[in-house]
Amino acid sequence: MNNDADVDEVSSGEFDLAERHALRRVVGLSTELQDVTEVEYRQLRLERVVLVGVWTQGTALEAENSLAELAALAETAGSEVLDGLIQRRDAPDSSTYIGSGKVKELRDVVIATGADTVICDGELSPSQLRQLEAQVKVKVVDRTALILDIFAQHAKSREGKAQVELAQMTYMLPRLRGWGESLSRQAGGRAAGGAGIGGRGPGETKIETDRRRIRDRMAKLRKEIIEMKKSRDTMRQERVKYQVPSVAIAGYTNAGKSSLLNRFTGAGVLVENALFATLDPTVRKTESSDGETYTFVDTVGFVRHLPHQLIEAFKSTLEEVSGSDLILHIVDGSHVDPLGQIDAVREVLDEIGARAISEIIVINKADIADPETIDLIRRRESRSMVVSAFTGEGVAELLARVEAELPKRRVSLDLLIPYSRGDLLHLVHEFGEVHQEVHGEEGTTVLAQVDRNVVERIKEALALL
Repeated sequence: MNNDADVDEVSSGEFDLAERHALRRVVGLSTELQDVTEVEYRQLRLERVVLVGVWTQGTALEAENSLAELAALAETAGSEVLDGLIQRRDAPDSSTYIGSGKVKELRDVVIATGADTVICDGELSPSQLRQLEAQVKVKVVDRTALILDIFAQHAKSREGKAQVELAQMTYMLPRLRGWGESLSRQAGGRAAGGAGIGGRGPGETKIETDRRRIRDRMAKLRKEIIEMKKSRDTMRQERVKYQVPSVAIAGYTNAGKSSLLNRFTGAGVLVENALFATLDPTVRKTESSDGETYTFVDTVGFVRHLPHQLIEAFKSTLEEVSGSDLILHIVDGSHVDPLGQIDAVREVLDEIGARAISEIIVINKADIADPETIDLIRRRESRSMVVSAFTGEGVAELLARVEAELPKRRVSLDLLIPYSRGDLLHLVHEFGEVHQEVHGEEGTTVLAQVDRNVVERIKEALALL
């Protein structure tokens, strides 16, 4: 197995991990949206939190698993989880997300634990956020805002940061909150009343000004992402031009995708036992046992109810998956609900148009997984393999399976090339591996393995003679 990544690429993951552990958020220090003033932007400063979920369908175990995942998300964002509540309802309450009785119980838990934040396991409407916050007397955020906050902490590349900021603003726009008179501070002409000189303004409220600024910023971000997408498209087109097969490594967050990529290629990608450790896609080139070149693409992890704003903002990144030849769908075999994770990932694959691509379910963490859970997955998923990125178990067999399923770039060529077309013989040598050459009266008979597109060019040229 060859790894063409240079030394800087190989070592960068180690520095990423040390850097993330070394740098922690300092509460109260932020430069985000500093040009927009007097508005509460619901920036998260999660310290001591209480979780609350509404169980509308499925089993009690599934509801508990969802809240456990919310707890893991909250801890990834840097908070301390103090308690969690679940309410069984046919549908979330339209006013406060949970019923009035549960709101009182939640308020009591907040007082008893000294929590400063409540996190709801769902996306709340602006009015639900306001009503619930008014009654529990502490900040309330929803699952979407929490995931966006984690993405904002972990984004490193310029493109990743722009995508996250766009998703945050899309979410934020209908949820702007004003303080005091800033909601009604209109001034224009005589409407300024006795404010006098300096008190007359353009005739729009402060909240409207902030909305306009955010829309302007969103438009600028979209243009930047489109420009960065062109660069990514150019690289992808080069791989398509030279028929380099691509294998996308997709799956639920923290399933071990980056660990497997490191096993495959020695890429040195950041590996951490945390949700959304990887946000920026990593493309690594490698070679098969017979010398064929192909690429692995490590992608952002998916999660249940991944915010639509993120899918839209990360669409250019996720195209690495939809443009691949094969998807390795990594599953955490040690998780309590691996089948639910598979279904959640496939929902996202459907949304980005990648479900038609050939898929292999890779059951990772075999060293710590329950054998009965592995058997359960394998019974439902016929195209599955069991590996451990930690011990290396099954990795060689998986690579052999990948090589067998990838489209072959080179095909056999057994052809007579006239002496007058020495340029075509040169193409064979440049883009292929020549096994035999026999010089006859009419030309050279070549037996070789040549790139498929080159073979087509040669045959088209000979057909014109």
